[in-house]
Amino acid sequence: MDKLVIVVPAYNEEESLPKSLRILDNVLQELIHKNQVSVDSKIVVVNDGSRDLTWKIIEDNAKENSHISGINFSRNFGHQNAVIGGLTAARKYGDVFVTIDADLQDDVNAIPKMIEAYHQGYDVVYGARSARKTDTKFKRWTAEAFYALMNKIGVEMIPDAADFRLTSGRVVDELLSYKERNLFLRGIVPKIGFPSTVVYYERKERELGESKYPLKKMLGLAWDGITSFSIAPMHFVLALGLLTTLISFVMLVYTAIQYFIGHAIQGWSSIMVSIWFLGGIQLIGLSIIGEYLGKVFNETKGRPRFIIQDNLLSDDAK
Repeated sequence: MDKLVIVVPAYNEEESLPKSLRILDNVLQELIHKNQVSVDSKIVVVNDGSRDLTWKIIEDNAKENSHISGINFSRNFGHQNAVIGGLTAARKYGDVFVTIDADLQDDVNAIPKMIEAYHQGYDVVYGARSARKTDTKFKRWTAEAFYALMNKIGVEMIPDAADFRLTSGRVVDELLSYKERNLFLRGIVPKIGFPSTVVYYERKERELGESKYPLKKMLGLAWDGITSFSIAPMHFVLALGLLTTLISFVMLVYTAIQYFIGHAIQGWSSIMVSIWFLGGIQLIGLSIIGEYLGKVFNETKGRPRFIIQDNLLSDDAK
């Protein structure tokens, strides 16, 4: 019987985590009772440097329930690194893995469906939203625009799927072989391949605590996704540069014609606009190039993506 490990990244989730762990444990116990997963299956919560009582809640639950364990990062390393850290620490303790956020906005009732699909031979089962009813119009529009953009630049992604997914052990092994620091798992997992399918569910509104992905972080994640898989922004700057050069050439021809027919050139406004326009393009180009260089710089340093301060999994093995 395959051992299931449910990896739960958590950051400042003291309000929602107790209830989330109860719900996840009920789902796990039901799967065990139906002989769909091994009795040695676990829930592993990754405390991503929380500043509240999240780690204490994990420790207390682990003492009371042998199916619950956790790891504690030395500081906050970010959601994507928390997912990778949890999979890295839990790999030798499981055969199949499900990742789900601690707020449980993703429907836990999709997990049994994922396990069923896994038994049918699928190595990756994506959890995707059937609708975006809980989103604002702005968030819905930006999400649709982001998926369309990623598809346009050649990045394979599952529409409306985040980091709620099931992966088999061999897929996790391949995923952990990706050593890049600039992580965008929604784009990396589809690149691995292996048989995959999608389970659809309705995403709920957060009941307790605050969202850990405000607009600023969502934009940052989107930018990481674009720069991790494509040099399209640099192509855009090149196209903009060529367009600007063409416009400059047209203006040069226009100025020469005006000179030869004897018309006075007013000029000052157009010159100032041109200077600001070209200056802006240059700054944008330098910023985009600098962004890529910065990511290369971070990759070459080879610093760890996460540091585990406490590991209850290793204590469980003793």
